[in-house]
Amino acid sequence: MQIGKAGAPASRISQAYPDRVEVRGRDLTGDLMGRLSFTEYFHLLLTGEEPTEDQRFFLDLLLVAIAEHGMMPTNVAARMTLAADPGSLQGAVAAGILGCGPVILGTAEECARLLEEAKATDGDPVRVAREIHAAGGRLPGFGHPVHKPLDPRAERILELVDRRGIGGPHLELARAFRDAVAEVWDKPLTMNISMPMAAVMLDLGFSSATVKAIPILARTAGLLAHLAEEKQQPLGFLMAAAAEEAIEYEEGPD
Repeated sequence: MQIGKAGAPASRISQAYPDRVEVRGRDLTGDLMGRLSFTEYFHLLLTGEEPTEDQRFFLDLLLVAIAEHGMMPTNVAARMTLAADPGSLQGAVAAGILGCGPVILGTAEECARLLEEAKATDGDPVRVAREIHAAGGRLPGFGHPVHKPLDPRAERILELVDRRGIGGPHLELARAFRDAVAEVWDKPLTMNISMPMAAVMLDLGFSSATVKAIPILARTAGLLAHLAEEKQQPLGFLMAAAAEEAIEYEEGPD
């Protein structure tokens, strides 16, 4: 059964031939291997174009910034999965990636859509913030359970944006939303890494549809590090035991 309108039966990413592999119109072994870094290659795979120096610099920066953040639920799920099935590294990675939603991995994609819409409609950040606040919602990109009053990762991104002079309209809007949130909520809220991440990517020409790819790729690296450690220093069953101790069983209806 076909769901939705099918696209043209063609892909522009890659093709393997008996004597070569072609990627985005380039010879993998004759051109790309030994010339491009993985960050540059990821940009090529994602967009079809090799990055500018600023695109490469900030893509690399964002991948480093978001790859690891401690014993998060994604890492816990991956470790416990590997503990239950030590031979399934890919399954453990998949278990962690499945938990990479906006609550755990950030709201960069939502931030990108918010910034795009505000830019396209000349939306006033204060008005947008008031509407979200009145509806009892949260503005994506603001608030953090650990980093208060500032998210050091977000501040470092903004610092490097200013140093390299690449700030554009989306970064300007991100800063305006920070001021708007403080006014509407009557207190400053932490601008977390998701907002400047989205703003930088949009200002450097990435589409909002590609924004979520960056934290997913980055967190995969972090998951692999946790799983390598899990093989050497097993913690998965300790986590399971801690959960059993922390949760009480109660009889009776819900």
